[in-house]
Amino acid sequence: MRRVVQRRLFQAAVAASAVALAPMTWLWLGAGDRVGTVAQAPSAPVAVVFGAGLFDGKPSPYLAHRLDAAVTLYQDHRVQAVLVTGDNSRTEYDETDAMHDYLVEHGVPAVRVVEDYAGFDTWDSCTRAQKVFGVERAVLISQTFHVRRALALCQAAGIDSYAVGVDEPTDSTWYYGGLREIPGAGKAALDALFEPDPTFLGEKEHGLGRALADAAH
Repeated sequence: MRRVVQRRLFQAAVAASAVALAPMTWLWLGAGDRVGTVAQAPSAPVAVVFGAGLFDGKPSPYLAHRLDAAVTLYQDHRVQAVLVTGDNSRTEYDETDAMHDYLVEHGVPAVRVVEDYAGFDTWDSCTRAQKVFGVERAVLISQTFHVRRALALCQAAGIDSYAVGVDEPTDSTWYYGGLREIPGAGKAALDALFEPDPTFLGEKEHGLGRALADAAH
């Protein structure tokens, strides 16, 4: 009897693990050849940079590395504008202004940087990019552990996407980010399936249209 119980517990644990990891498998298999480095990224009208936290009001190292990738793509004329999407849910915390200022300081004209203040999570960022800002094709920029989720969600939101993964040292922060992707993948699967509205939808914004019009001159 004891062995039967142990076997059933083991089988239940294996089944639970399979269910928990299925969304991660979906992300990896679904990415195909649409994930690469900055050097491999194709041309697109816009780069979308996802928020990654601030240190004393400035971009965290991870966020700065994402922004550096966007600067490189802009300088190489592979993107014409940059949409920065992050959290500005409280007055003392403003990811998008910090991201905007960093890009401008590194040579991207202010008119080419568009801010989405309500990118509270990856699904919100992707759906707002498409529904509010009118993004149809984009290069997505994040760390390697996150880009597949960003790619899957932006594709589900109707954006033809390519994802650039920024490499980082495999330190505790990197491992923490990777572990967060396990529950994040589960939420991503539900978001892609049910396509809920973002936290804030709002009216259409025209900043990206102005940025691309400026690039056409």
